[in-house]
Amino acid sequence: MGQMQAGIIPVTPFQQNCTILFDSDTHEGVIIDPGGDVDVILQTLKENGITLKEIWLTHGHIDHAGGAEELKETLGLKIVGPHKDDLPLLQKLEQQALMFNVPMKVRNAMPDRWLEEGDKVSFGEHEFEVFHCPGHAPGHVIFFNRAQNFAHVGDVLFSGSIGRTDLPGGDHQTLLNSIRDKVLPLGDDVGFICGHGPGGRIGEERRTNPFLRGI
Repeated sequence: MGQMQAGIIPVTPFQQNCTILFDSDTHEGVIIDPGGDVDVILQTLKENGITLKEIWLTHGHIDHAGGAEELKETLGLKIVGPHKDDLPLLQKLEQQALMFNVPMKVRNAMPDRWLEEGDKVSFGEHEFEVFHCPGHAPGHVIFFNRAQNFAHVGDVLFSGSIGRTDLPGGDHQTLLNSIRDKVLPLGDDVGFICGHGPGGRIGEERRTNPFLRGI
């Protein structure tokens, strides 16, 4: 079994970081948050010889989950996550497209497996711990690989910012609590990929992120 590697495909008008995690030896892996542009995703997989085993969702917003159902049917994969509290969002992905007036091919999605705090997910020998981190969305989860000090934090934490909380189900204090209680304790040396923009390290965000002062 090789090292875990990551590739990012910016998708949708929201430029969401659709993330492919894969093993460097087997080229098998998973995709996190295929929000749309499924044709681009499929072409990227083909060009790099990557075989997906599952689809993982951090939460149910359109830019993260809008292409999940199409990709599931095309490749015969299971959708894993997020937490069941995001069911109302996943049932209304098509309505979200209308609300944001975005020209996206979107279908409502239904996970094959909901995730809970403390669950584990994996591909090959690469195992991730699941943390339920509401605030940006009620059912938001993050994935943490302890062996490689790596986390995928979705829209909970960004480089220099945090997730927005003005969307349905969002709550600013709940998000700060999730960051304080779930994300920061992972450790300063942990590197992360987030849902938009560049990633970073948790320690750098603890020291410099203006939204984390005093939490």
